[in-house]
Amino acid sequence: MTDKIIVSGVGCCLVDILYNNIDFGGDALSQYISKVRGDGGLSPGKLVFQEEFEQYCGTSIDIFIRKIAGERNCDKKNIGGPSIVSLINAAQLTDRDKCEVRFYGRAGNDTNGRYLVSSLGKTPVVLKDFKLVQNRTPSTLVLSDPAYDNGHGERMFINSIGAAWDYYPDYLDDDFFNSDIVVFGGTALVPNIHDHLTTLLRKAKLKGCITIVNTVYDFRNERDNSTKRWPLGESDESYKFIDILITDKEEALRLSGDSCLSDAVSFFLGKKVPSFIITNGSSDIIAYSDGSFFTDLPVHSLPVSRLIRNELDSNTGGDTTGCGDNFAGGVIASVVDQLLKGTGKPFLTEACSWGIVSGGYACFYMGGTYFEEIPGEKKARLNPYYDSYREQISK
Repeated sequence: MTDKIIVSGVGCCLVDILYNNIDFGGDALSQYISKVRGDGGLSPGKLVFQEEFEQYCGTSIDIFIRKIAGERNCDKKNIGGPSIVSLINAAQLTDRDKCEVRFYGRAGNDTNGRYLVSSLGKTPVVLKDFKLVQNRTPSTLVLSDPAYDNGHGERMFINSIGAAWDYYPDYLDDDFFNSDIVVFGGTALVPNIHDHLTTLLRKAKLKGCITIVNTVYDFRNERDNSTKRWPLGESDESYKFIDILITDKEEALRLSGDSCLSDAVSFFLGKKVPSFIITNGSSDIIAYSDGSFFTDLPVHSLPVSRLIRNELDSNTGGDTTGCGDNFAGGVIASVVDQLLKGTGKPFLTEACSWGIVSGGYACFYMGGTYFEEIPGEKKARLNPYYDSYREQISK
């Protein structure tokens, strides 16, 4: 590994429009809740497309918002999306002299697109191939209920793909595939990349890249056939080309087509995924490595951070948006740092530790992206939680 590691990512980058303190069990929202999987209605923790949602409820998104939120404006607008949010966190947690994090993507030449360009300029991520095109900037309306799930919180998402339809595999240049690490994040919301993941992952491995995939709820395939498992690229061959697969419980179940988590684990083992991590909200995560990239780790569970959970009991200023994305970013950052140390194969438990505290810390602020005042600020804030967590799991 060189003195400077290049991480290049492609996938979901959008504007999050956040409304906090929406009562998921309230009367105002009841008529919009999904009745059958993939029908276009809302479900906690899941995503629907705006077009299908408007058809389901028979009204525009603007009228819907006024009905559930009154005349108040959104609580926050922020950079969102599993790819860019994870990459921002990774860039904030690594030494910028020794790691460069790049992003490839598209947005629309509109107000939201210009907001993205301006906001991304305040982060350490390098926009390697990010253009504004004549289409709508991808966006997600995020409804958050901090009281849901006994106070652990949850969100519902209404997504507009927009300009993400306009990004194609051929746009990924030689620099992308000459990177040390390539990350495909939330590509289900960038359809032309997602549908060619097998080819792209194979090419990355032939070029010697470390490959990371972090997933997102795939409403397109859920809508088209809710009885079949979600595809990941052209074929299941994708799985063997992924060095690190990061997914949450719901996505793991739908990718595997199984109804229980132990069967989903067996599915990934059967597909020869070298290492995978399955998150599960405020419950334990599951991690596994076959020893080919990380050191060997049999199927293993790790708890969430006790310190963060305790502090969240008295914190009312944040939400759970971006927790999974920041988790993935923490894993990426840890992989970079471990590789830079040059001490051999990295440790998956160490990477998960940074993922867990990164994901948990995202609950302290609203929206997935944390904007630093000075370089290193976020790492300094996370260090005490990391130290506490390592002590927690050592006992």
